[in-house]
Amino acid sequence: MWIKRYWFLLLFTQLAFSQSEQLPLEEKIYFATKTFQENQNNDGLKKLESFEKSNSKTIQSSKNKAVILEYVFLSCSKAFYQKQIGAHQDAIKSYEKAWQLYDKNKIKSDFDIIEYCLKPLGNLYTIIGDYENAENIIKQYFYIATIQVNSPESSAHKYAAILNLSNIYQSTGKVSEAIDLLEKTIKTESLSTIQKGNLYTNLGNNYLVSTQGFSTFNSTNLDKAENAYLKSISLLKNDKTQIENLSKTYRNLSQLKLNSDIKAAINYFEKAKIEFSKLSNIEPRTKAKFYLEEANLLFKQQKLTEANNKILEVFKVLIPNYDAKKSFLPNKNSLYTETTFLDAFDLQAALFLAKNQPKKALECHQLSFHVENLFQSVLVYENSKIITQVRNRNRTEKCIEIYYQLYQKEKKISYIVSAFLLSENTKSAVLKDYLSNSKTISRQEKTIRKQLQDWNNIILREQKKGNYADISKINEAIKKQNELMLLLKSKTSEETKETKPLEINDLFSKLKKDNSTLVEYFFGQNKIYIFTIVNGKITLDFIRNDATSITKIKSFIDYFSDSEKIINNVAAYNNDGFSLYQLLKLPKKSNTKNLVIIPDGILTFLPFEALITKESVTTNFAKMHYLLKKFRIGYNNSATFYLNSIPFKHDKETVLGVFPIFENTNLELAFSKKEMEAIQKKFKGKYLSKTEATFENFTSNASSFSILHLSTHADSGDIIDPASIKFINNEILYSELYNLEVHPDLVVLSACETGIGKLYKAEGAMSIARGFQFAGAQNLLFSLWKVNDFTTSVLMTNFYTNISKNQSYFDAIHNAKLNFLKDNTIPSAKKSPYYWSAFVYYGTLENKSSSSSNYFFWISIVGGLIGLFLLFKLFKKWKNSKRL
Repeated sequence: MWIKRYWFLLLFTQLAFSQSEQLPLEEKIYFATKTFQENQNNDGLKKLESFEKSNSKTIQSSKNKAVILEYVFLSCSKAFYQKQIGAHQDAIKSYEKAWQLYDKNKIKSDFDIIEYCLKPLGNLYTIIGDYENAENIIKQYFYIATIQVNSPESSAHKYAAILNLSNIYQSTGKVSEAIDLLEKTIKTESLSTIQKGNLYTNLGNNYLVSTQGFSTFNSTNLDKAENAYLKSISLLKNDKTQIENLSKTYRNLSQLKLNSDIKAAINYFEKAKIEFSKLSNIEPRTKAKFYLEEANLLFKQQKLTEANNKILEVFKVLIPNYDAKKSFLPNKNSLYTETTFLDAFDLQAALFLAKNQPKKALECHQLSFHVENLFQSVLVYENSKIITQVRNRNRTEKCIEIYYQLYQKEKKISYIVSAFLLSENTKSAVLKDYLSNSKTISRQEKTIRKQLQDWNNIILREQKKGNYADISKINEAIKKQNELMLLLKSKTSEETKETKPLEINDLFSKLKKDNSTLVEYFFGQNKIYIFTIVNGKITLDFIRNDATSITKIKSFIDYFSDSEKIINNVAAYNNDGFSLYQLLKLPKKSNTKNLVIIPDGILTFLPFEALITKESVTTNFAKMHYLLKKFRIGYNNSATFYLNSIPFKHDKETVLGVFPIFENTNLELAFSKKEMEAIQKKFKGKYLSKTEATFENFTSNASSFSILHLSTHADSGDIIDPASIKFINNEILYSELYNLEVHPDLVVLSACETGIGKLYKAEGAMSIARGFQFAGAQNLLFSLWKVNDFTTSVLMTNFYTNISKNQSYFDAIHNAKLNFLKDNTIPSAKKSPYYWSAFVYYGTLENKSSSSSNYFFWISIVGGLIGLFLLFKLFKKWKNSKRL
C-alpha cells in the first residue's frame, strides 16, 4: 500500500511543479513554502534555497504586497527550520529578511508577524549574546502589541515581551530591573496560570543570579529564588503543554541546591529528567544543555568519567560528523556561535584539572576563546560586545592561574608571557577592535555606523527623561536602528579578523627606550594578578581579592570623595596610603625613572601617584613620601596601546579651548577664565569662551588643532544614566563623541569626573575620556573626581607652561604636580592630594620634538638613500653612453 502512495505522491509533485511554472508569482512562492513544510529536511531546504535563488530578482523588485507577504512567510518557515537544526546565524538572517520586507512595505494582513518572526528573532539574538538587538526587537513588538486593538493575541505578545525582556536584563547585569519588572507584572497584570508560572521561573532565575558574585552570602535572595521556583512548579505541573518549562524549573532548583545540599540537587534533577523524557522532537540545543547540566551535577559528585561521557554527548548533539575516536576535543573549524560550547569547554577544562592535566585544560579554554571571537564577529552594538568580553574574563582568570601554577612547577618564563598576553587580550578589547576596524572599513560603513550611533543617542536622551519619556519617539528610533543594523550587516564581512598579538620583545625594547617599568593589573574574582616588566624581564605575582584587599582599595579611593576627608585625618591617610602601596606590590627599587601603569577594575579610579611609599608623622602635605616623588607616572588602557603609540600628527602646538564659564549661574567657573588667559599667553589657537563655547563650534574646529582643551562641567552618570559633558548650549553624552573623528595630539578634560563612568572590568569606564578615545584621541589628561576650580586652574597653568618649555605631555603633568607642591603661594591645606592628584595622563611618554625629529631623521635618511640611488643610476647611464 505504501508503495502505491509513494508513486502517487511523486507523480502529483512532478505534475504540480510543471504546472507551478504557469502560476502567478505569489502562488509559486506559496507552493514552494508548502512543499518545504511537508518535507522539512536538508534536501527540502536546498530545494527551497534553489527556488529563492532563481526567483530572487523578481521577488526583490516586486511591488505586489501579496508577493512580498508570501515571501515573508517563506522566510519565516525557512528560519523556523534553521533554528530547529541549530543553524542560528542562518535563522537570524532569514528572520531579519522577513521583518525587513514586512516593515519596509508596510504590510497589513492577518499574518502574526510578532509570533512567527519577531519573537523567535529576539530569542535568537539573546542566544548569540546580541543583547542590544534582542532588547530593541522585544521593545518593538511590545509597542506593536500595545497599539493594537486589545485582544488575546496582543495580551499574549505583551506577556512574552516582559518575559523575554527580563531574560535580557538578567543577561546584561540589570538584575534589579528584571526583578522589579517581573514582580510588578505578576501583581498588576491579568495573567493565566501558565503565564504566571513562567514569570515566577524567571523571577527565581534573577534572584539566584543576584546571589552570585557577592563576598558575603545572600541567603535572603536565595530563599526568594527557591520560593519563586516552587510557586512556578505548583502552577505548571498539571499542564501537559508546560512539560519543558517544568523540567527547566526543576533543573533550576537543582542548580540552586548544588553547593549547599547535593542530595536535594540530585533529587530535583531526577524530577527534571522524568519530565524531560516525556518530550518529543527536542531541538539539539535543548538536548545539549540538558546533558551539560547533568554533566555538571555528576562533576559535583566527583563522578568524573560519567561527567566526561555526558560532555561527549553534548559534542555529538551539537556537531555534525563529530568523531570522538579521532579527537575528544572538537576541531575548532567545526565550532560556531553557541554558548553551550563555552559552558561545555569550561566544564571539560575543570575535569582535566581534576585529573591533573592542566595543559589539556588550557586547550579547552583556547577553544572557548575561539568561540567567543566568533560571537564578537557577528555583534554590532558596543554594549553586547562588552558583555561578551566580560564573560571572557572569568575564563582568562582561570588560564592565568593555570599558567602561574605551571610556572611554579617548571620555571619556564614562557608561561608568564602567555598569561600576560591573555591578560592583554581583555584590556579594552572593544575599543581596540573599533579603532583597528575604523582604519579599514569603507566610507559607507562609517556613515551607517554614525547614523546607528546617532539614533542610539536619541534613545539614551529620551530614556533619561524617565516617566516623561516619549515611548513613540523611542520606538521610532529603535525602528531606524533596526533598519541601519540590517543594512550594516549586509555591508560587513562576517569573517573573523585575527588580530596581531603583542610581541613581548617589542615591549621590552620600548620600555628600555623609554627608561620605564610597566605594571599591569588583572582584577579577577579570586585574585588580583600583577605583571611587572622591567629591564627585559617579566614577573607575575598576585594578591587575594578578598574582603580585606577590597576594603583597603575602596577606603583609599573614598578619601577623594570629599575635599575634607584627607585634611581631617592626615595620619590615617598616611597609614592607609602606605598600606595600599605595599598591598599593590609596586616597585620599591628600580633603575628606571618612569612607571607605566595599566590599571583594571576599580583600580581604574585609583590615583597611584598619591600612594605613600614611606610612612611619616608629618602633617605637611608637601613633605609626604608620595609615589609621585619616586616615579614619573603615566597610565594606559593596555600595554598594546602603549607599545603602538603613533607619532604626533601636528608640527606646531595650537589649542582649541572650550571655556563656557557659565557666568551668573550656579554653574559658574570663576577661575576658568584665568585658566584660559594663562594658556592663551603660551599658545596660539582658537578659544571659545562663554556663548561661543557651543558643541557645534567645537566640532567644526576640532580637527584643526593639536590640543583640545575643555574647561567645563562634566558628570560621571550612574548605572542607568550615561556620563556627559556640558557645553554652553548642550549637555553631550560620552557616546555622542564617538563620531567626531578627531586626531589631536592631546585632549585635556579640565572638568570633574571626566575619567569616571559605568565600569566594566577590562573594558574600563564608560566615561567622557572613552568618548574621545573612540573619536581618535591617543593622549588624554582627565580627572577621577570632582575637581576644585581654583587649584585646577593653577595646575593647568603649570602644565601648559611646562609644555611651552618643550617638555613631553607626560613630563609636563608630572612636573606640574611637583611645582604645585613646591608653590609657596598655595595654602598648605590646598596641597592635599585631593587637589593635585585628580588628573591622570593616559598616552605616550615621548617628547613631541624628539618624536618629530626622529620622524624627520628617518625621512631624511630614506630620502638621502633614494637620492644616492638615483645619482648612481645616472652615473651608470652616463658611463655606458661614454663607452658607446
